[in-house]
Amino acid sequence: MATVSDVPDEPGQPPALTALSLAEISQESKTKEQVITPFDVSGGVDEHGKAVAIDYDKLIDHFGSQRIDKSMLERFERLTGKPPHRLLRRGLVFSHRDLNLILDKYEKGIPFFLYTGRGPSSGSMHVGHSVPFEFTKFVGTPSTCTQRVTANKSNRRYLQDAFNVPLIIMLTDDEKFLHSPKLSLKDCRKFALENALDIIAIGFDPAKTFIFADTEFIYGGHGAAFGYNILEIGKKTTNNQIKGTFGFNDTYVVFFWHTTHYDVNWSVTYQVNSNNILEFAFPATQSATSFATSFPFIFGSNTKIVSKIPCLIPCAIDQDPYFRQCRDNAPRLGLVKPALIHTVFLPSLRGSESKMSASDTESSIYLSDTDNQIKKKIGKAFSGGQDTRELQEQIGGRTAVDVPFQYLTFFLESDEDLESMRERYEKGQMQSGEMKAAATKELQAYVAAFRERRKAVTTEIRDEFMRPRQLVFKSMPPEKEQVAMLEERRKVLQKELASIDGDLERLQRSGQA
Repeated sequence: MATVSDVPDEPGQPPALTALSLAEISQESKTKEQVITPFDVSGGVDEHGKAVAIDYDKLIDHFGSQRIDKSMLERFERLTGKPPHRLLRRGLVFSHRDLNLILDKYEKGIPFFLYTGRGPSSGSMHVGHSVPFEFTKFVGTPSTCTQRVTANKSNRRYLQDAFNVPLIIMLTDDEKFLHSPKLSLKDCRKFALENALDIIAIGFDPAKTFIFADTEFIYGGHGAAFGYNILEIGKKTTNNQIKGTFGFNDTYVVFFWHTTHYDVNWSVTYQVNSNNILEFAFPATQSATSFATSFPFIFGSNTKIVSKIPCLIPCAIDQDPYFRQCRDNAPRLGLVKPALIHTVFLPSLRGSESKMSASDTESSIYLSDTDNQIKKKIGKAFSGGQDTRELQEQIGGRTAVDVPFQYLTFFLESDEDLESMRERYEKGQMQSGEMKAAATKELQAYVAAFRERRKAVTTEIRDEFMRPRQLVFKSMPPEKEQVAMLEERRKVLQKELASIDGDLERLQRSGQA
């Protein structure tokens, strides 16, 4: 007899449609399990109907990843010669898949590359979006052609410079368009270009970084209009329509219960609402970026060598489902499974049971917010302090749920200052207003520094970051191979230009006639 646990969850399912979550919905209880998917993040509800914080230990168990422990941090420091980043020290970068194998390869001199990304759903990113990017690349001593962008000596570079490896940043404007009914393709393409400017202002090195937007890189060139129409019609076409037209079968989720009192079997068939067909296909697009063979202009054309180059993906843990199915399928293609390193979510202003959302202005602090806007938002943020000054002094505050303190754990560099505030707050020696003032000061400084760097990022700088080209890194393809690829590309362009010249000449002759 099958049980609920025997029914596998289907990879890529939208939130609340897996076998486990359907079983939970069927139970008559106030409790609700946390939901962490690329589409929905919430910490769940306890037996009293109260929202609870996200349980990251439970996530590790549920997703089957590994916790980053002290020995891993020590190995990081030994191999890179840099102390662990504050996000690592404080457990905010907390989980991984095969990071040990990446470090093994690095120790042996075997190259790898970094891959991270952003789904552009708004014109400005919020500070929560910046966390994986900040970890991937921290601003530090200026580098050649980005001195104006990266001139902030108080910060430091981390993953990209620590390992001296190339970085690929994917802007999934196609996925945002496909999954968001209210967003037009034009909107998403515009957001991608604006977000690229924000990302560059984090301080990435153009010699080592390639940024691309799906709609331009995948659907660009002569096929751009064709590709855009694929997206437009694909968004309108549902899975049910395709099944009805072609007779394709769908898989139904069936639950079985065995009731000993009545000795009967009870079964339920549950059919989900139909998503558009390209939502089902998109995980393959996001997966393809983790393979070095997708970028011959960076890694070279020798597929026998390039197919063995591994990838490390720094990302928030809600993106993990995309790469679980990728890791399952990569060996079948003779490719290396991508490794992942997971960050926690920056909490919503409303509380640690959810993350900041770009579509909810009341939950987020944007990188474009003014000092006054930041002050007002943090002033309204959920506090772990007591209702009165007297109670705060008697009982103390709860830093575990205090949103302003949580923000300080992300952005305050000094471990000593952070621990001092933790102790004083929990002992009642620091009031909620003081904690909010400290968080306000730190976030204002962070966003103000970003705004200055952002002013220096021109569209010309963005164009260079987004131009397919050879990146500079250890173990890059030999010069002979680079020259051969460039010459081949030049031949193609010269042939194209000759054809254009011929067309123009014909039109000019026709006009003269």
